[in-house]
Amino acid sequence: MSKYTTGEIAKLCGVSVRTVQYYDTRNILIPSELSEGGRRLYSEDDLQKMKIICFLRNVGLPINSISQLLSEEDPGSVISILLEQQEQVLREEIQERQQKLQMIDGLSHELKGLENFSVESIGDIAHIMQNKKKLRKLHAILLITGIPIGIVEWTAIILWIVEGIWWPFAIYSLIAIPYAIWVSIYYFKRVAYICPQCHTVFKPNLKEAFWARHTPTARRLTCTKCGHKGFCVETYGEAIESKKGEQGNE
Repeated sequence: MSKYTTGEIAKLCGVSVRTVQYYDTRNILIPSELSEGGRRLYSEDDLQKMKIICFLRNVGLPINSISQLLSEEDPGSVISILLEQQEQVLREEIQERQQKLQMIDGLSHELKGLENFSVESIGDIAHIMQNKKKLRKLHAILLITGIPIGIVEWTAIILWIVEGIWWPFAIYSLIAIPYAIWVSIYYFKRVAYICPQCHTVFKPNLKEAFWARHTPTARRLTCTKCGHKGFCVETYGEAIESKKGEQGNE
């Protein structure tokens, strides 16, 4: 029967000699015998056992779990549980890494749109990214509620132009004005803006925000902290107002 030294079994399994020695000290792979000179000698069974250990390590099972498995009289009853646990751990790690990758992709995308980069810019981007889902949800709510109003508007206009019936448009106006007021209050109560100068997240005056020039992602406003006037990046900011209210109560 073949006998293998520590170096030989390490080479056959693609690991270092120190790894084989470590498994010996952990009583996971004990050599079958010692030579007269005190060298560790491993049998064919030891080699197969080592290959199993290496496989289990490659799928991510920790040493303690492998040791527990190999010491069981009925390892088949334990291996499925250990593999299920390891699968869950790996899936969670994958999800966590995917989230980090998305954050890196988002940061890289936002950085490309910056004219002047500073360390504070990263904080601005982080704030925007953390609140992007909430902001998208807010936009979706406004879009969904605005579609029926838009349909009514165009129907009233067509009736007025084609049929000369004007009263549906008058009724629409009575509905549209309160809706516009509600939408403005609802929207600006839930958004905030980041000053590109001092990087403060602030809530503007409702009147200024309503009439300000804007793009899909920014609005020309006056920062409430440093007084800078320019295009400020929009972000979700309902929590800011709540925090101010809590501080006022204190």
